[in-house]
Amino acid sequence: MNQTVCLINQQWQGGMNPDYSFGASLLAQIVPPSSAETIFAPMEEGAESLTSIDGQETLLRQMKATYDLLVEKNLAKVITLGGDCAVSEAPFDYLHGKYPLDLGIIWLDAHPDVSNESNSHHVHEMVLANLMHRGAKDFNQSVVHPFKPSQVLLAGLQVQDLRPKDKLVHQLNLTISTPENLTTASNWIKHQGIKRLAIHWDLDVLAPDDFYSILPAKPGLDLKDFDAAVGTLMLNQVLEFLEEIQKSCEIVGLTLAEHMPWDALRLRSGLRNLEIFS
Repeated sequence: MNQTVCLINQQWQGGMNPDYSFGASLLAQIVPPSSAETIFAPMEEGAESLTSIDGQETLLRQMKATYDLLVEKNLAKVITLGGDCAVSEAPFDYLHGKYPLDLGIIWLDAHPDVSNESNSHHVHEMVLANLMHRGAKDFNQSVVHPFKPSQVLLAGLQVQDLRPKDKLVHQLNLTISTPENLTTASNWIKHQGIKRLAIHWDLDVLAPDDFYSILPAKPGLDLKDFDAAVGTLMLNQVLEFLEEIQKSCEIVGLTLAEHMPWDALRLRSGLRNLEIFS
């Protein structure tokens, strides 16, 4: 019996960008066919919030429902197709409950996602901090099996572009493998005694001139006007990195997040103007 579930999570409220929802749907068609059971994360249409965090109440409900669904399925591995970066919170929490002794996180992202409600209002900028109980209060409390900072490695991080909201990176002394030194991840795995990994892959870690279905690859965008770090890794680099990692560690969780298929979105939007689609 296959022990892997493929979780399609069209959550967009973590970044308040509804296009992330379509990105998740398209990813489901892109990933290789497998025997994994496909399930859908519970989704709401709106973004209810009673605090400074956009969509907080909606997100908390969705994350709780997703976590409960994974507990009910009780499978060994989780592939998550998102959606904004916060889609990793529930599956990684679930997996840490299943593998409490030897599970680590590799956060493959140009940004560290370690903000909180004092410096951000988007949960996709807080999700890794939440998983360590260092993020937004209500989201911290929703994480049942928090990780220690020593269980986390930031891969592909654009260190030179860290902002004040990213200060937790240095405060917690998080381990970093820069784009130029991805191979140092192997040393961290050995040193920490990591046997299993949950890998969060924000596609924004990729260079926009190599991979075009990401936010900073928006047609016509001048990268000088982009208000966040821009990834520099090539797709082949990341794939080779993951293939190498799986030789020494069992990958039990893999998230693909923030897929932004610009050409498909533009075509879809334009076709709406044709009466035949009404």
